[in-house]
Amino acid sequence: MSEPADQFERVRREPDPLRRAKLASELILVYQQRSVELARLRKEAINRAATERGLSFTSIAAELGLTRGRITQIRQTAPPAERVFFGVGPVTVAIPERQVSGRALPMISSEDTRAADMVTRLLTDLAFQVERFRIPPNGEWQPQGDVVAICGPKSSHVTAEAIKSDPFLTFEPDESGKWTIRERDGSRTYESPMDDARSQGWSDVAYVGHLALADDRRTLLVVAGVHALGSVGAIDYLSRHLSDLYAKVGTRRFSMVIASDHDGETVTRSEPLCSPRVHE
Repeated sequence: MSEPADQFERVRREPDPLRRAKLASELILVYQQRSVELARLRKEAINRAATERGLSFTSIAAELGLTRGRITQIRQTAPPAERVFFGVGPVTVAIPERQVSGRALPMISSEDTRAADMVTRLLTDLAFQVERFRIPPNGEWQPQGDVVAICGPKSSHVTAEAIKSDPFLTFEPDESGKWTIRERDGSRTYESPMDDARSQGWSDVAYVGHLALADDRRTLLVVAGVHALGSVGAIDYLSRHLSDLYAKVGTRRFSMVIASDHDGETVTRSEPLCSPRVHE
């Protein structure tokens, strides 16, 4: 994606009025999201000046040419530090369409819809503009900007390629064709209890990771249950523990495994089976 200054000149040079209006609307959204991020950065910097340099907020206000009341307002109203976990924005929430036997048109599972609704609420609370994207049944798509993909490797080549970059975990079918998450060193396999009637406790497990996209420096947040229900549990965990997770991994690439238990599609508990590990 080109920088806003380049996009600004592109808008000014566009001769077609309808095309110019569309480009201007898109760029306004980019500027709005960057303005929110700047507010977050300013708040974070003020807090760091207080904690790392031992400055009073009155002193910080004087240095910035602001009043103490304005500093208080900034600290109360700007987004929290962990917002940047999802990028700068806008954010695309991508979920897979599935071809179902006997139906002419592809469908989206109720679990994926629920997970997308949950993460959209979280992103909206963090002042992101959110757009939904339906990954076609053939799995072919090209992410644009910041993305949360609620989709496993079976339904998306983008997700599959990104998970291949994970130095710790794999998400592949075993010899019987059953999809499992496994430690690359062979030390542990994370299977879904939904695939084994004898299993007790958890309802499903999910892979979660900040991963690299092949074509540039952006990152992709992948949330992928072994079954779709696991993604709901993973989003529940992220919603409740985002601040703690951000404190551990920041914006670095990482991966983890989250298990969850459910009453229908309602999550009753969710917690890590494999704690987040940063990719070096």
